[in-house]
Amino acid sequence: MTGPAALRYGESPMTFVSKTTAFLARAAAGAGLAAALALPGAALAGAIDQLHAFASNTQSARGSFSQVTRGASGQAAPAQSGSFSFQRPGRFRWEVAKPYEQLIVSDGKQLYQYDPDLSQVTVRDVGQAIGSSPAQILFGSGSLEQSFNVAEQPERDGLQWLRATPKTPDAGFSRVDIAFKDGLPARLELLDAFGQTTAITFSGIARNPQLSQDSFRFTAPAGVDVVHMGGQAPAGGR
Repeated sequence: MTGPAALRYGESPMTFVSKTTAFLARAAAGAGLAAALALPGAALAGAIDQLHAFASNTQSARGSFSQVTRGASGQAAPAQSGSFSFQRPGRFRWEVAKPYEQLIVSDGKQLYQYDPDLSQVTVRDVGQAIGSSPAQILFGSGSLEQSFNVAEQPERDGLQWLRATPKTPDAGFSRVDIAFKDGLPARLELLDAFGQTTAITFSGIARNPQLSQDSFRFTAPAGVDVVHMGGQAPAGGR
């Protein structure tokens, strides 16, 4: 992809959220990392156990990410980097800083995608945007096994891996592999239905910090086009 309108997460940012970060948003009503690290032998636990501990004991987190997307032919889109934070249930903020700014915010009910270069905000219901997606796994609150078939994978690069395969054919991706180290998510690799691979590396994760609720609220700047997907305006006139 070329230019700010095409970059997003190597694809449309909303597609990434509904695919890659929804795995993390319905998973966000759980809790997480602090308990995982407090458990004896947590560093030796398999990826599935570490994921369940993360989802059960981490109420909030923040950190940084870098992301590279490759097409089916292997050609890479420009690398992206930025920061993220989440608070269960269902609130998260995914902010791309480079090479083009973009912001995705969920207040638990509505999900806002703001593209400054296009002067446009797209608003979706959280359930519509996230559904059975990767964001559901890390940020969400439901039972992972209800939406995905989950299996341990061989250790790779010193990390414990799991593979989640959606149970429904309309998820928009074929599988997502998630790596854990010492109770923390370290990497995520998503293969979509078109053979495109998105690889995300997480770093600097802080567990259970105090986060301002303002981080999960969004008000469209003056003069920006607001597009409501599904025909409903969000509550509060955002």
